[in-house]
Amino acid sequence: MILRNAQIFGSPAGQLVDVVIDQGTITRIAQAGDIAPSRDHEERGLDGRVLHGGFWDEHVHMGLWSEYRKRVSLEPAPSAREAAELMASAPGSRSGDDLLIGAGFRDGLWPDEKTAELLDEYSGDRPWLLWSVDVHSCWLNTAATRLLGVEHALPSGVLTERDAFALADKLSQVDAGVRDQWISEAIVEANQRGVVGVVDFDFDDNHANWSRRRAGRDDWELRVEAAVYPDYFDQAIARGDRTGADIAPGVRVGPLKVITDGSLNTRTAYCCEPYRGIPGVEYGAMNYPTDELEALMVRAKEVGFSPAFHAIGDEANRIVLDVFESVGLQGRIEHAQLLRDVDFTRFATLGVTASVQPQHAVDDRDVADHYWSDRTDRVIALRSLIDAGTHVIFGSDAPVSALDPMAQIAAAVTRTDDQREAWEANQRVTLAEAMRASARTTVEVGQPADLVVLGADPEWLSRALAGDPVRLGQALRELPIDLTMVAGRITHDSLG
Repeated sequence: MILRNAQIFGSPAGQLVDVVIDQGTITRIAQAGDIAPSRDHEERGLDGRVLHGGFWDEHVHMGLWSEYRKRVSLEPAPSAREAAELMASAPGSRSGDDLLIGAGFRDGLWPDEKTAELLDEYSGDRPWLLWSVDVHSCWLNTAATRLLGVEHALPSGVLTERDAFALADKLSQVDAGVRDQWISEAIVEANQRGVVGVVDFDFDDNHANWSRRRAGRDDWELRVEAAVYPDYFDQAIARGDRTGADIAPGVRVGPLKVITDGSLNTRTAYCCEPYRGIPGVEYGAMNYPTDELEALMVRAKEVGFSPAFHAIGDEANRIVLDVFESVGLQGRIEHAQLLRDVDFTRFATLGVTASVQPQHAVDDRDVADHYWSDRTDRVIALRSLIDAGTHVIFGSDAPVSALDPMAQIAAAVTRTDDQREAWEANQRVTLAEAMRASARTTVEVGQPADLVVLGADPEWLSRALAGDPVRLGQALRELPIDLTMVAGRITHDSLG
């Protein structure tokens, strides 16, 4: 294929080029008009549109994301009772004996308590299960606790952290064909937002799942790195898996994922100082003792796995960085949401990548202002990380936020997604930095033809709206994606 009259992101305005793609790789770039037509190449005219390396979402739970798109949305609920009312508004919410699932509630600032009795008022005998937006807790009515064998959750009906993860794993055992169809639909939506690859952190046997999904196919539309959790680590080692090994066309083994602490919204992220504004003294907690984390990382090093350790609280991040240093292994920290000032430079020194979700900064601003009011300058501190020389990459943590790279870019650049001024504005990054953190490849000869064609020039928008972060953020979030290519194959095309 030859892409005609493209403007590569970052090049001077009006400097147009033609790009030649052969067998999934960029083989030539020349000034527009300098490359002769070829009978062996299809041609697409881009009319000066901006060309950029295709976007990667470095942190997705594909199965959960595909399911959440089908669930009762609880995102608008400002209280426990109103979450119950949203569930009750779903068709057939009180009839039948199958499980009705809602997803996306944020209870960090709710004025009322979650109890099974409250849900029972609205649900009747039908089992209800409500997932928090961070997937670190869930809330069940009495009928659901009986159906799922978790009566010990009563009277609150709430499960958190490893108990919640165990329930998520149990519920993932649904019909594979149905789930695979849901994931196919989610992939189409991801392609439409310029996504060419994801790191899938589903709580499941991701090797088996992606082997099945790709069986007998070479027309894959998304690159996937499939993470391995400790519960599946022995199986992975027995198969001879290692990070980067091929599983199926377009799918490789991803990192070893370990969830070391909790989350801000569930108030379980492990912090150096106690949470503010709640009774008692609460620091959060680790899900694993340090010696167990170190043993997991040592084993990962021995068998060729790169670790990706979830750490949100600053104390959890300190502990995980200490383990990286002790074991002498590079890898990733997922989220790195709250950091001590002394730890920003340690990422670069130890070769640890910060895999961050910028949208969390604006989604969590109110709950952070409440519980972490004395430390918000260190929350999703992208500017501090980049200035310290850290390799920073972006993801969504879908379904915690939408699988949409331009939304993450907008949040990183503007630190707002509503009519309010930028939150902790000194942690904003430049557009170029945000775009770089959202792609693994560039538009250069020898690079894979994983490409996205943008329907507007984000650099022009950034200059024109530099003094209005609210409008700039909106414009970036609404920026159209005209074409997506994976290895030279078109996976989304709105150019006609």
